[in-house]
Amino acid sequence: MAKAGKSAASNKKRIFLVDDHPIVRKGLAQLIDSETDLSVVGQGEEAYQSLRAIREVKPDLVLVDVSLKDSDGIELLKELKAQTPELPVLVVSMHDESLYAERALRAGAGGYVMKQEPPETLLSAIRAVLAGEVYVSSKMGAALLQRMVGAKKGTGALPMDRLTDRELEIFRMIGAGHSVKEIADKLFLSGKTVEAHREHIKQKLNIRSSAELLRFAIRNTPDAQ
Repeated sequence: MAKAGKSAASNKKRIFLVDDHPIVRKGLAQLIDSETDLSVVGQGEEAYQSLRAIREVKPDLVLVDVSLKDSDGIELLKELKAQTPELPVLVVSMHDESLYAERALRAGAGGYVMKQEPPETLLSAIRAVLAGEVYVSSKMGAALLQRMVGAKKGTGALPMDRLTDRELEIFRMIGAGHSVKEIADKLFLSGKTVEAHREHIKQKLNIRSSAELLRFAIRNTPDAQ
């Protein structure tokens, strides 16, 4: 009996969770561990600590949130794919998929699921990405297809799509109420660099003042709600 139990456990796909909210991690772990074919083998809330742990435990799949304590989930995703290109990564976030799903896929994610989705959707996404498939919602899939068709026709991108990944990260931090100094410290940038990014963001979004940018960022940043 012991051998059978050990064999069953070894056949489970091993999942590593990266999310800076302990309650969310606990809920995800309980959901995943309740499945007969899945198991959580590690958790992290910070990018660099998680990178070390992932190298040690060698999971079959990593779940990553966009917002982390010491970094941005998209940047962590890029680092993961640079170190282990074959490692499947699924982004699970409260951030609107219309803003982040395509960026996550470009960075190497196998899929994107919003936290508002039912548990069954997340489990389906996990199994799809483990099987080598790409997972996005049907709504997002249609939007990506429409965007591809629009690109071929030469139509312009949406204003938010004009932002680079770094600019979008700073935009989100502005909306969450962080000062230039706080953003610079967190991203290991100079204040002048952050200011330059902010000016580029204003130009790309056709926003004239910092106050208008702040209001717009708050409206479009889930962290600030």
